[in-house]
Amino acid sequence: MAQNRLLYVYKTAINAGLFVNLQYNLKEKFGVMINFKKFNSIISLTSYFTSDEKCKQVIVESRWGVGNEQDVVCPYCGKHHCKMSKNGRFHCTECNKNFSCLVGTIFENTKLPLIKWFLAMYFISSHKKGISSHQLSRDLSVTQSTAWYMLQKVRLLYPQTDADVFDGTVECDEVYIGGKEKWKHKSMRTPKTQGRSTKTKTPVFGMMERSTFTNSKGEVEPITYVHAFVVENTNRATLQPIIQQFVADGSRVITDELSAYNGLAELGYTHAVVAHGAEEYANGDVFTNSIEGFWSHFRRMIVGCYHDVSDEHLQQYIDEAVYRWNTRKMSESERFAHMFDKSIGLVRKWSEIRVGLEAA
Repeated sequence: MAQNRLLYVYKTAINAGLFVNLQYNLKEKFGVMINFKKFNSIISLTSYFTSDEKCKQVIVESRWGVGNEQDVVCPYCGKHHCKMSKNGRFHCTECNKNFSCLVGTIFENTKLPLIKWFLAMYFISSHKKGISSHQLSRDLSVTQSTAWYMLQKVRLLYPQTDADVFDGTVECDEVYIGGKEKWKHKSMRTPKTQGRSTKTKTPVFGMMERSTFTNSKGEVEPITYVHAFVVENTNRATLQPIIQQFVADGSRVITDELSAYNGLAELGYTHAVVAHGAEEYANGDVFTNSIEGFWSHFRRMIVGCYHDVSDEHLQQYIDEAVYRWNTRKMSESERFAHMFDKSIGLVRKWSEIRVGLEAA
């Protein structure tokens, strides 16, 4: 069953409030005294991280432990038990290199105060529709170009991988971003761009898994998780390999009547179709309304916050929307805690933390 997979162990622990206790109340493992659960507001965050030294201390303790349990690992050669020099940097006797606690993190080589990076992660994770570079530049007192660079670097923490394979019931749908010809002057419009034309629009393909989780009260609630990717086109040869990569064999796949989905039954899936062309939008539990709701959220994020997104960076904005959707049941402090872990390289994929939660 889908809810028995590690993905749902992770999500159940998140919503039961176990994530922060496991990941950041690390006294049993490392002796780290900080508990990220208390960072439930901007005030609490800025009140604690009052200097770069305090920020670096938390990074060191989170990466390598504290006190007698501390084990500093060289990011260049992997040697353990590196010692701190008088200048606050670490020295590796194996490769004879000096390094700081920022090497191997998204903060490496930064000239900005670390608290501004922490605030950027907090803002982008706590705002439901994200935050624009112009707004972030005003909030952090940096230039717009610097704020844009920070946001793009934070978005690198959100990559999607096939480590999270969907099963059970999965909705598949495609959306087209851009191409609002009606706002152009008549002389500037591109002809025949209606419907699924990709002349002025970028196709995006998404898959959404229906599942359930048990909340902190012991009640079972429905929940959905999503994957979405920019694709070259919406042909059968493009979409079906993605479905095979991200959806487990034997799953039930629900789509509209697009011909690109023909043949899914031969690939081992139970294929159900909702006939949008015949104005059928639901037939019992056969519908794609859930993933269309995600598309609605994504479009409002683009239109209401970012206004315009280039094809070059569209996938990063999609990754941001997917991360926010899949972690929407987390509190601000829990999401910031997870992002902090990813920023310093402790979590490179979802399955790493899921395994830890299952073991707990």
